[in-house]
Amino acid sequence: MKKSYNGAKSNGSDSGEASKNLDKPGAKTPTVFDRAGLVKGSPAGKVIPENLCSNCSMGPCVVDEERTGICGATAGTVAAWNFARHVAAGAAAGFEDGREMARLLGLAAADKATGLEIRDESKLAGFAGSLGIETSNRDIKEIAGEVSKKVLSLFGNQSGEPGLLKILPDRRQQLWRERDVFPEGISGEIIKVLSVTGMGAGPDAGYIMDRAVRCAIADGWGSSLIALTIRDILFKTPAAVNVKVGLGALKENEANLVINGHEPAISEIIAKLSKDSELMEYAKSRGAGGINIVGMCCEGNELAAREGMPVAGDFLSQEAAVITGAVELMVINKGCSMQALAGLAGGYHTKFVTTGPGPRIKGAIHMEFDGSNGPELSKKIIMMAIENFPERKKDISIPENSSDFVAGFSPEYIQYMLGGKFRGSLRPLNDAIADGRIQGIVAIVGCNNVTHSNEGYHNYLAKELIKRDYLVVATGCAATIIAKGGLMVPEAKEYAGDGLKSICEAVGMPPVLHMGSHTDNSRILAALSAIIAEGGLGEDISDLPVVAVNPGWISEREISLAVCAAASGVYMIFSGEPIPADSNREVKEIMADGWQKKYKGQLVYIRDIKEVLKRILDVTQEKRKALKIDVTKERVLLDMEARRSLKDV
Repeated sequence: MKKSYNGAKSNGSDSGEASKNLDKPGAKTPTVFDRAGLVKGSPAGKVIPENLCSNCSMGPCVVDEERTGICGATAGTVAAWNFARHVAAGAAAGFEDGREMARLLGLAAADKATGLEIRDESKLAGFAGSLGIETSNRDIKEIAGEVSKKVLSLFGNQSGEPGLLKILPDRRQQLWRERDVFPEGISGEIIKVLSVTGMGAGPDAGYIMDRAVRCAIADGWGSSLIALTIRDILFKTPAAVNVKVGLGALKENEANLVINGHEPAISEIIAKLSKDSELMEYAKSRGAGGINIVGMCCEGNELAAREGMPVAGDFLSQEAAVITGAVELMVINKGCSMQALAGLAGGYHTKFVTTGPGPRIKGAIHMEFDGSNGPELSKKIIMMAIENFPERKKDISIPENSSDFVAGFSPEYIQYMLGGKFRGSLRPLNDAIADGRIQGIVAIVGCNNVTHSNEGYHNYLAKELIKRDYLVVATGCAATIIAKGGLMVPEAKEYAGDGLKSICEAVGMPPVLHMGSHTDNSRILAALSAIIAEGGLGEDISDLPVVAVNPGWISEREISLAVCAAASGVYMIFSGEPIPADSNREVKEIMADGWQKKYKGQLVYIRDIKEVLKRILDVTQEKRKALKIDVTKERVLLDMEARRSLKDV
């Protein structure tokens, strides 16, 4: 068999001309991996992931500014392929969340999902209206059934525009149409991205990245918005509630059941059933003083916001919870659960139960939730935890530290908080931004990473921002970390600047608002759309003095949601770990200057957290200047005589 350049095997065709071209001075040369995964002639472990292409059997290849892949793929093409695949994988996780929630809504509507009910009829009616479904004089379950069918059809939609995106500002919708990134279906956008990331399928980096944008929009404004909306419909829309956070939420004298993952249906049923008097008596018969349900990671944020259940910790706390020796059982449903947990259990009495159709962990007990078996399955799980209580070892070590925080600031609750039940409005917030009492809004979102200090990133950023009169909203493990730092209670107003402090005092709110799990980031985007609709701060999300930061991202889900934010006009910063394409100049420029020109948003990586803070301040102040609200207005309180002297304009 003939040998092609650099020792790669030929397919038997005449590749002589191609080889001659490669030997010409200045020609880019391919680099081929051997089967052990090492670059020939190069030291091991020096490959930057986005420069590695293994999308066909001719490689894998390592590319850079001087070397192409064996097919001629440039570094920009390979980086775009790899990045787009990350987006597609993240969007696929969102797709599964949204579709599963739509399926459960259909089961609840047909009375086939015991343990589930429609708890927010108002939100269901509003959601149905956004989908073009008639609600007048109709049974609520009939409406729910039609909503389920309509939403499920959106996932496979082949043409037209999903109705959900109509809540966006008109200018944003028009911009996406002009740029040809307004999505049609949801699953179809994932397929289209993958179809241009194979060898020879889509070599233009700019085009590949636009396909990734379209896919991310379908995720953030499609799957994710669908999932969180139906969760609110079935489990109630979050409202402010006092919650405990920290491993101190575990109880020495009760059977502790920790729930981790991203599937709130089974979690909600377990939480409700744990208060059953029969199960409480059974717990006492086994020596436990009661049943303590504790959330972990994003499932913890879900249970905290809706049920006021304590949160044991963030993503990096799940192993620590087991090590306390006080966890009888941990439920792992879907996402953000470490495979190492089952192995760790060997030294402890903790049992692990997986309930989702996807996650199966070797060493765990699988008890699948299918939507119709909720109460039966939940009772078995709770009883298993109770029966394991006597198996505890004596050397239990539960940390005493725990903090209070207020969870549950959904957009609906924020409007109620600012205007009351009958006059809920964002007008007070818009006015506070316009007059300078609030300088801007910063979203701190996402997970946390072992590579850097949480205190040095999340809490540092939150403290520095609120003292400069920035309202901070947070989701996911970022929210849990900030809650543990004591910044999500009304008393934290003392850390805030005078302007933000005055708002906190008037409303009784914390300077940092908890807005749910990291998959609830779409709540923040929906709130920004509502701010634009309220008026006075521009015509598009990109006009607002708003920045989003993910200081400790770890998953592809976060990449997809970050791209959606940037495409929606938000200046989005990743810190901690680089964006998986940051080392490539072409793709890096596309995500920054390219997307700024096309979508008026950016996705950038800044390692140093102090530089992150500086960039936030620079971007938001530029936005304020563009809105002509960069000069703080003095507030004047008028007495009645002064009011009578005012003339109509």
